[in-house]
Amino acid sequence: MLKKDFWYDLPKELIAQEPANPRDSARLMVLRRSDDSIEHRIFHDLPDYLEAGDVLVINNSKVLPARLMGIKVPTGAVCELLLLRQVHGDTWECLARPGKRMQAGTHLTFGDGSLTAVVDETLPDGNKHVTFTYDTETLYEKLDEFGKMPLPPYITKQLEDQSQYQTVYAKELGSAAAPTAGLHFTPELLDRIRAKGVTIAEITLHVGLGTFRPVNEENIEDHEMHSEWYCIDHAASEAINAARANGHRVIAVGTTSCRTLEAVWATYGEIRPCSGNTSIFLYPGVELHAIDGLVTNFHLPESTLIMLISAFYGYEKTMEAYKVAVEQKYRFFSFGDAMLIL
Repeated sequence: MLKKDFWYDLPKELIAQEPANPRDSARLMVLRRSDDSIEHRIFHDLPDYLEAGDVLVINNSKVLPARLMGIKVPTGAVCELLLLRQVHGDTWECLARPGKRMQAGTHLTFGDGSLTAVVDETLPDGNKHVTFTYDTETLYEKLDEFGKMPLPPYITKQLEDQSQYQTVYAKELGSAAAPTAGLHFTPELLDRIRAKGVTIAEITLHVGLGTFRPVNEENIEDHEMHSEWYCIDHAASEAINAARANGHRVIAVGTTSCRTLEAVWATYGEIRPCSGNTSIFLYPGVELHAIDGLVTNFHLPESTLIMLISAFYGYEKTMEAYKVAVEQKYRFFSFGDAMLIL
């Protein structure tokens, strides 16, 4: 298939600039694969579509406030780093701006000067290896003090509260972007879901900025997917396998949860406790085995995310659902509304 097959027209005003308040007041489009029906509901209605014995798989990764504004020493020129991946110890792979002016040996300082860094090298893709020095026990404490959330470029409004870009169940630090389908959940909604006899299984996939990387190849099969680290523990594995063995459904919250489960299934032919890196690319023609349902947001045109949805729901039906969403003025992207595919 071609990249242009996944294009759709989206009015700019439908790109959500802030999350719904409360979180579970976002709209929910319900798509049934059995009869191709479409319902328009509110996200807090989600428990109506879940059954006792189902497993809801959530990604508990926590977003790093990884965007640092600083100055170069000794020139005082303004600079920016975005921490992408821990290489080892206090050395991180970073996106740097202005990149050409931050060559190896460049010294940087942030905030009150208690966080400093030196650029070690420039990588072939232009990213930098940067080593940090600080006066606290961990770098994460300094990121909490000086860092900002790395919001996607289509969100231009500043957050009133940085926690708005975290799920309420976020706990494992490491993502450069939020697993946004999970932003719709509240503690009360999770309690209602558990009260129905639904198990909530936590897995981890640290979302990389590659999730926003555009597909440049015209033939989508030529696209090289970014790699992300994941972990499934014994508790999650047992819950998922027990549900499947008893004829119940496994419903993934977000494309990150979906990619994790499908990557493990593709490797082992089952869900088992494991961790590693995945660059799995799910698009029409690739069969999904590990999930029976999916909660997800509305994604960018020509993105790998809309291609994943098309792999699960079907290409024609996905593009028709997006057309309906635009007509019905759903809110799109990270802070937008959601769909449930069953």
